[in-house]
This record gives sequence, C-alpha cells and structure tokens, in this order.
Amino acid sequence: MEKKGWFDAGAFYVAVDAERQARRLNWKEVAAQSGVSASTLTRMAQGKRPDVDGLAALVSWSGLVADDYIRSEDVRREAEPLAKISTYLRSDRNLTPEAATALDELIKTIYNRLRLPE
Repeated sequence: MEKKGWFDAGAFYVAVDAERQARRLNWKEVAAQSGVSASTLTRMAQGKRPDVDGLAALVSWSGLVADDYIRSEDVRREAEPLAKISTYLRSDRNLTPEAATALDELIKTIYNRLRLPE
C-alpha cells in the first residue's frame, strides 16, 4: 500500500536548530529542556526521524507546528468534523480521559443519527 504523506524530518530538524540558535542553546541544553535524549537529537542530525514521543516533546519545547512538516503529493484533505471533535475533547484539560471518551462516543452516536445520508 502506498503512503499518502510523509514527515519531512530534515526540515523539522532545521527548524528545531534555528530555534536552538535563537535561544542560544547547545544541543545538550535542548535535550535537558525538551526531555528528548541527546542521542535522539544526534540521530535527527543524521537524518533519522524522532519517535512520536520525541516529536511531541520537541514540538512542545519549540512551539513549532508538526503539521507544517507533513508533505504529500496530493492535496491535503481537511479532517472530518468528528475527528476534529475527538481531538478537541481529548486535549481538553477540564476532562478526564474517561470523560472525553464518553463525550466522544455520545457525540458520534448523535452525529451519525442526525447526519444527512450520502
């Protein structure tokens, strides 16, 4: 199966490096502040991709938007409304994971019942 998109790890690394330089940090300090291991940062410098937790930590540390590094040959589709709602619910700090799941299931049930037929 052909993948429809990919993460441009090289461009992301360059952006993280620019952020590092703007903050006048060395890579050891980036590792300490972001929680990403120095070996992960070294592997990224060699063109390797960070794991998803490392990516999340670097996005959080840098303020970069991971979505800006997703590339595709096709025109990118906008996410479905239910996918957006799930994302918002699961990122809401006022909800427990169980509450977010309950609300998500409730909304999906109602949405599917009321949506227009295709």
